[in-house]
Order: sequence, then structure tokens, then C-alpha cells
Amino acid sequence: MMGLCIGIVPLACLGFDMALARAIADKACASLEAAGFALVGERALLSDAAAARAAVAGLAAEKLDLMLVLQTTFTDARMVVDIAKAATAPLAIWAFPEKRTGGRLRLNSLSGVILGVHALGRAGMACMGHFGPPDADELAAIVPILARGERPDVGLAAPGPAGNHAAARALMVDLAGTRIGLIGEPPAGFDTSRCDAAALASLAGVEIVALPLAHLFQRARAQSLIPGLLDDWQERADALAGIDQFDHAQVRQSLALAAALEEIEQDNGLSALAVRCWPETFDGQGCAACAPMGFLSEDGTPCACEADVFGALTGMILNAVSEAPSWLADLVDIDAASDTAVFWRCGSAPLSMADEDEEPRAQIHAIRNMALLQEFALKPGRVTLARISQSGNVVRMV
Repeated sequence: MMGLCIGIVPLACLGFDMALARAIADKACASLEAAGFALVGERALLSDAAAARAAVAGLAAEKLDLMLVLQTTFTDARMVVDIAKAATAPLAIWAFPEKRTGGRLRLNSLSGVILGVHALGRAGMACMGHFGPPDADELAAIVPILARGERPDVGLAAPGPAGNHAAARALMVDLAGTRIGLIGEPPAGFDTSRCDAAALASLAGVEIVALPLAHLFQRARAQSLIPGLLDDWQERADALAGIDQFDHAQVRQSLALAAALEEIEQDNGLSALAVRCWPETFDGQGCAACAPMGFLSEDGTPCACEADVFGALTGMILNAVSEAPSWLADLVDIDAASDTAVFWRCGSAPLSMADEDEEPRAQIHAIRNMALLQEFALKPGRVTLARISQSGNVVRMV
């Protein structure tokens, strides 16, 4: 199987570390060539749909054994779906680990491949994913497996024992009749956030109350004009170390979002919120929505980023089971050797999850540089990871 011809399509998103992404793409290509594979295609990083489509069109005349997307940074799933539609060979996506610095993510590559593979599964298109360094020794063995459209053996654990079905049924009874507020539409390319209202009602008896983002912004502006209305929210923000370093107007705009979200929740009898946050709150409100959603999550109303209704539903379930706030986060790294993983999100975790040995800090968004976020490491202890998933168009809890 040596000498296979691989069509290379390197993807990246502006705002992440493009220099590191370029270096990783170069190293990945060099490793593949050193392993004996022939590479064709665009070597420049592609960051828009038109460029990705043009790159794939340029490979149409090639006799490929594998179409390989190099997911050098996070991207939404739109480019991957376009590539899959045009691919004339088995498709695989390669994501790359980055150093666990505790700081901002420079690549967030794994989130991109998860989003892409999920979207392809929902669209009924086959794709394999690989997560590993660009200079891995096992490439010579892995690539032929991917070219056959097969999944490399990653040592998946066997299913665990059956759980407490009676308790689960009782919980579903309690969920019936509750409402999730959907503020704004799911972002393009975020198929994990797409949710059919009728399917959700059939699954859990939960209703979606859809509201436009303009409604949220209008309420936030009204909140900021009422003297003293944001004082309680400001007191919560003042408990974050370093809050004085950030633009006061941005902080107040962010706190006005918190007040507006709480008002919408109360007025509509909502049990959770799924909010279209990126990039509209930055452009439309001049601030980040992360800390406001963290505040409401701390108060018992799960808030999901990116208009993720199933994320909000999962939060409701976890809140009920644990009798404590839950948090929606991204899986950003896995290390098989140490059997560890990293979860991360912009800054929306409830404060009760903070490590008691670390002082929670105010922070600005890593890409848009706007307040307000909460930054802290999570406290040690037992963790439950769960999600109501739509992978492969089968709704189930994982």
C-alpha cells in the first residue's frame, strides 16, 4: 500500500495561530512524504469556502487513494461538507494536538474535526477522523487503513453496565412541559446545534421558545438605562480578580446582557437558554456573552453557547441529577498515553466549579478581545461527562 496518492486540503480559521498552523501543515506533509506517500494539492492554508472548493476542484483529474483534510485549527463544518461532496476518494480529517499550557487555545483543532465528522454523519456521508501529532511514526500504518475507509483501532472500551432506568424515567417525567429559550439561529456549519422542535417535544416533552437576537439586544439596552438595575450584577463581576483592568463600558454591556437573559427567562417560564453568541454579541452588543451565561448557569439555569438546544437540554438533565450547576464545554485534547482529556470553553463556567486554590479572574475573549469572561481552572473531583447527541442522526445520550 506504500506509494498511495493523497490529495491534501489544509484548513485553518483566521484568528487562531496561523504561523503555528502553517508549521504543523508543513510538518504533516513532510511526514507523509517521508513515509512514502505521494501528495498532490494545495499547500496554502485555506480559510474560506471558495478557496476550499477551488482546491478540491483542482484535484478532480488526479487518481487519488485518499482525500485528506489537514484540520490545522478549528473551523466550522461548512468547508468539510463541501469537500466531502466533491471528493472522489475516501475522505479523512486529521486533527493535531497542541501543548497544554493552561492559556488560550492556539489551534483548537480537535473541536474542528469533531464538528466536521458530526456534520458529515448527519448528512449521510462517510468520513474517518484521526487525532495525532504531525510527525507520528505510525502514519505508514494508519494512512492505508483510512484509504480503505476503515477506522483505525483505538481500543474503545466496552459498554458499561445498565444504569438506573427507574430514576431516568422519573427524570423524563419531570422534564415534560419545560421550556428552552432559543435566542437566535444556530450558526452556519454548527450542525451539533441544529434541533427540530417537533423531535425535541417527542423525545422529552420539552418546548422550544424561539426569540430573535434583536429581542435580547433591545432588552439589554433597556436594562442598562435603568439606574441601579445592574448593581447586583456588577457586584458579582467585582468579585473577579482584575475586573478593573477592562473597559468599563464593555463590562456594563455584558452585565446588561445578563439582566436581559434573566428577564427573558422569567417572563417566558424558561428552564434553560440556548444563545447565539458568536459573533453577534460582539458586533451587536459590543461585548461578550460568556460571563452572563456563566452567572445564569450558576443560578440554576443552564446556558448553552452557539444556540445549542441539545446542549441546554443536557444541562437541564445534569442539573437535576447532580443538584448542582452544569457546564457546556468543548473536548479539545485527548492523550491516550496518560488516559487524560482536556475540556475548555471561552469563559462561561459557573463559579461554583472553580478550583478553591485559584482566584477566579475577569478576562476578555481571546479572539475578539472584549469583556466579560470568567477564567479559572475547574476544581478536582468526580466528573460526569454526558450529552444528548444527534451523531449519525440517532438521538441518544452518550
